[in-house]
Amino acid sequence: MDTRVSAITTSALDRARALQPLLDEHGPEMDRRREVTPEVVDALVKADMLRLLLPRSLGGQEMQLVDYARTIEALGYADASVAWFINQSNVSSSTSAAAMPHDTALEVFGKPNVGLAWGARHSRSKAIRVPGGYRLTGTWSFASGGRHTTWLGAHSAVQNPDGTPLVAHNGVHKGRQDDRSFVFLRSEAKIIDDWQVLGLRGTGSDSYTVEDLFVPDERAPARDQLSERREPGPLYVLGSTLLYATGFCSVTLGVGRRLLESYIELARGKHSRASPSAMAVNQANQREIGLLEAQLSAARAFLHEAAGQAYDAASNGTLTLDHRIRLRLATTYGMNEATDASVTAYRAAGTTAIMNAAPFERRFRDAMSASQHLQAMMPHVEMVGRHLLGVDNPIQHI
Repeated sequence: MDTRVSAITTSALDRARALQPLLDEHGPEMDRRREVTPEVVDALVKADMLRLLLPRSLGGQEMQLVDYARTIEALGYADASVAWFINQSNVSSSTSAAAMPHDTALEVFGKPNVGLAWGARHSRSKAIRVPGGYRLTGTWSFASGGRHTTWLGAHSAVQNPDGTPLVAHNGVHKGRQDDRSFVFLRSEAKIIDDWQVLGLRGTGSDSYTVEDLFVPDERAPARDQLSERREPGPLYVLGSTLLYATGFCSVTLGVGRRLLESYIELARGKHSRASPSAMAVNQANQREIGLLEAQLSAARAFLHEAAGQAYDAASNGTLTLDHRIRLRLATTYGMNEATDASVTAYRAAGTTAIMNAAPFERRFRDAMSASQHLQAMMPHVEMVGRHLLGVDNPIQHI
């Protein structure tokens, strides 16, 4: 019986959990290949995992944020690379679509198998304003899942034809150089196979480059500017940064949970050579496992509380900077707590943890790689501290 049941009859969380046996089976191969296997891609599409946040007007699910976090966590529990790809694609496509003309967004994102991969900005990229659109040149990195998407995206500041900055007249960039998000076909870019990394290998997060590529106005949204947002839903009011952060934090919580459960399972049947007693009856192990359970549960509860409060406020028009700040703190804190829990579980497993056949080694590498992402960096926490102290005001666009 096929467990990849219809998106119509089950919740996204149930569909994500049903994928676990397949993701467990293909995890080592995706790590080796540095990309998601075709069988997993097909299953993700059938489970409608690429349209979790897409507006309903485009055939998407436009999920409530805490439900989305739970779904990404369930995928991360099974395989971090798949969850990372799914979060990256969902946030990129949904926030871009929300700022595009409806017909364009439907043409780009209307099918369940297209996806969108997005790379980090390169300082030497440029977009020159021309009639009807832009001429885009540059190189971008970290296009997670880009080997399986129809579309790529890229950020770039905009110039006039004479090379001077094009100044924005509204939105968050008013008075500063205009900055836009450009969406183009993967086939229009040169892909650079440079994803040789410690963990999250299955994301296939290659670099890519375009040279003097014309991108029409309708596929060049300023996706986080209120003035260009077409969709009114609370997800799109929150914007891309906090959506990315919520999803990536959920990935790390899923990985941390899987490593903790692997530690518990190991402790039930293993004797440590450093102790005459079994791990399960060793008080140090008992205490450590109890604290890890509290650590992960507390971080998860904080994330879901902050995400729920921010989403509800965005729904009823009362979203404030304090809501954004609290979600910013919950996501950064959660990623770091999940990382610490993953490290502790890995170390507790002793030499078993280094074996490819054991459930620790690959997931530990994934956890370490996820911990290096911008969303986990401590300057976010410092910003929160400044806000709470009233030392200065953080930027409105968090």
